[in-house]
Formats: sequence, C-alpha cells, structure tokens
Amino acid sequence: METRMSIRKRTAVCVVCGFALAALAASSASAAQALQGKKNVVMAPRAPQAGEKGAPGLALLAKKALAVPFEGTQVVDNAVVLVKDGKIEAVGPARTTPIPAGYEVQDLGGKWVMPGMIDLHTHIGGSGDINDMVYLVNPGLRVETAVIPKNEAMKLDLASGVTTVLFIPGSGVNMGGQGVLLKTGHEHYEDARVRMPGSLKIAQAGNPERWVINPGRTFMNWDLRALLTRGMAYGKRWVEYEKGNGPRPERNFDLDVFPELVAKRTQVSTHTQMFQVVLKTITMLRIEFGLDCYIDHGEMAGWRAAGVALDAGVPAILGPREVEVPTLQFIQWTGANPEALLGIGAQYQKAGMKMIGFNTDAPVIPAEELQLQAGMSGHYGMDFSNLEGVRGLTIIPAVTAGIANRVGSLEPGKDADIIVISGDPADPRRWVEKVLSDGKWVYDSNKERRLW
Repeated sequence: METRMSIRKRTAVCVVCGFALAALAASSASAAQALQGKKNVVMAPRAPQAGEKGAPGLALLAKKALAVPFEGTQVVDNAVVLVKDGKIEAVGPARTTPIPAGYEVQDLGGKWVMPGMIDLHTHIGGSGDINDMVYLVNPGLRVETAVIPKNEAMKLDLASGVTTVLFIPGSGVNMGGQGVLLKTGHEHYEDARVRMPGSLKIAQAGNPERWVINPGRTFMNWDLRALLTRGMAYGKRWVEYEKGNGPRPERNFDLDVFPELVAKRTQVSTHTQMFQVVLKTITMLRIEFGLDCYIDHGEMAGWRAAGVALDAGVPAILGPREVEVPTLQFIQWTGANPEALLGIGAQYQKAGMKMIGFNTDAPVIPAEELQLQAGMSGHYGMDFSNLEGVRGLTIIPAVTAGIANRVGSLEPGKDADIIVISGDPADPRRWVEKVLSDGKWVYDSNKERRLW
C-alpha cells in the first residue's frame, strides 16, 4: 500500500511537472504569436565575408604569426596570412608573400595571430541530458544526440580562442560512450561537427568505483578487458570486410565504435590519474589492445608513468589540475613527494615527453580558462622555450585527436580557424580580440564583449 509520504512526493512531482508543462505551453504560445504576421517574411541570404567559401580572399597582416606546425618554422615575424574559401592559402613574411588582387586586407597592427585552441575534454557541448551510468560499460552511448551548437558556454569558449572541443560523456563508469569533436563557432550541428566519433571515453578508476555495487579495480579491469576483447574482434571483422575480405558481419550497434578504433579513425580518451592507473591505461589499452589512446588528466603522480607512456607513444593531455599540492590524503593515495609543489607538465617533460597538451574538463574549470592551464604549467616549471605552451594548446591536441590534417596550425590547406591575440597565449594576461572559424569572423571583442 502506498504510504502518505510517497503520495506526497508523487503529488509534489506532479505539481512541479504541471508548472513546467504550463510554462512550456505558455512559451510555445508566445512563440507562435510572435511568428504571426511573419509567415511571408523571407530573410535575405547573408552575403559571405571575405575569406569564406565562395567569397573573395582575405589577407591578415600581423606582427607575429604563431604557425606552430608539428615540425618546421614556429614563428613568422611581420606576417601575412592568406585565407580563401575557408582555408589557409599561405603564411609567410610580408616582404616575400604577395597578396593577390581583389583580396580584402585587414591590418591587425601589433596583434599576433595563431591557430584556434583545442580542448580535448569538455562537457559543455550540449544539454547534458545524457545518462552514461546505466551499465559499467556503455560503448554505444553517443553524446552527439545532446549537442546544442554555439550554446552560451561554447560562446564563452569561442571568445577565449577555443575553436575546437571534444564533447564527451562523464567518468561515472568505465566506458562512458562516444564523444564528438565540434567547432565552437558554428550554429548548425552539420557545420560544427569535425568528427563523430570523436573518441571512446574510458575511465579506469576513481569515479567508477562509486558505481552501484562499488566495484573494485580488479573487477573493473576484468569487465573492461572482456568488452574490449569482444569489441576489437567485432571491429577487425568489419575492417576486413571493408577491405573485401570475408562476409559482411552482423551489425551490432552497441559496438559500432570499434571498427573506427581498429582502423585508427578515432582514439580512446582515457580519464586516468595516479601512477598505477595511468600505467594500466598504457599497458592495457595501448600495449595489450593496440589502441590509439591518450592520457586525459594524468594527475596525482601519474607522471611517474611518463617514461612508459613515452616509449609506448601515448600522449598526455593534462588538467584541470596543473600542480600537485601535497595534502596528507594525496600523499596516502599516490606516494607523492610531501615536501614540494610539483608542476605536472614539468614532471612529464622531465621524463622526455613532448606530446603534452592541456584541458579544462569544463565546466569543472570554466571552458574559457584553457589558456590559463598552459600559463599555470609554465609557472610551475614547464619549459616553454620552444613554444611548448602554445603547441600544447594547438598542434599537440590536434595530432593527439587525429585531426591535424584540418586544424592545429597555420599551414596551407588547413581550415582557417585563426585567433587574433594581444601576445603570447601562455601568458594569461593576454586576451583574444577576434576569432575566425572556417574563414568566417565569428567573434570580435570590439563589437561583442563577453564577460566572465
């Protein structure tokens, strides 16, 4: 029999739902009324800006261009950047880079230009109404169903110079599902999407240990290995079929990400921290299963496995904690040095790691503070003498995520995702003035100030 308390709870829920539905109905009615009288209004198509697809070219004149290719010239002084049809056409010194006739020229004065920044760990790409905690492993869950392009959080991200993000599930279970790589400056999903799946999200310890039955690491590793074994076998059958070898496998929608992983068309982004867990990421995911994967977070003495990560070719995308503070609990968890504040990026770097990037885990740390993550790493000892801070915000995450053919550096043929900034982006005192995405100006601080 239903108790009075449960009846009250049910009644309260019904009342709240009633108010919500009434508000929704009123909102819909208002919207309908607003549209009355506008049925025959035809919006004139927006004229494309110089630099966009189908428009005249654009020439940017800047004091410095931080080109940051994976290899080659990092900085161009007194630079010209040519943009045509949404792509970078040329980058070079003004004295040797002719501007074609008909190009719109914008002189940026003393400002610098650089590639748009990339954050490979965010949760701000959509509505958040996704539940990744049904099963301990959810390879079939896709966050793209929740994407809301250019939402308010992404607008702030864009204003800070972040033009590409990886929107991923949470870390409440061992395998949260599939993330999607998005551009922050587009209003429609089809334009914003860079790649789907952007990654398969795996979390090996910490948060998943609180899932339903409080599983220990031994069980989690067993369960994860069992799913990976089944998934990789499925993926290999599909890849062989794509090559023309063997019959068409029976479709298993829950395992659809694995042909992409086997074919190296996507990666595993791994929520991992502490030495033992980072080590398990490398030995299980990379060495045992041969997956393209990367360390995501990498904190709490995870840097102790940096040498193994280097040998195995596993990059580290660090954050949002960039310094280890030796509290008693932290020392008990990790065996960390109780006598020093350690910069996490600096510790990975000392082990020889060069593939070091940064993330915010937004909204854990506000998405617009990605630039600050690099600044903190430099403050706590990471060597930025070869623009490692800028590279960790641009080309390193682009290579890590397998999208360096499109973004991450100022090179001919790549998407014209360019930010105009007042100086070195690893200095948090510098600010972003303008943002170009696919050749279109999508933010200008002189016209559209966003405060945070």
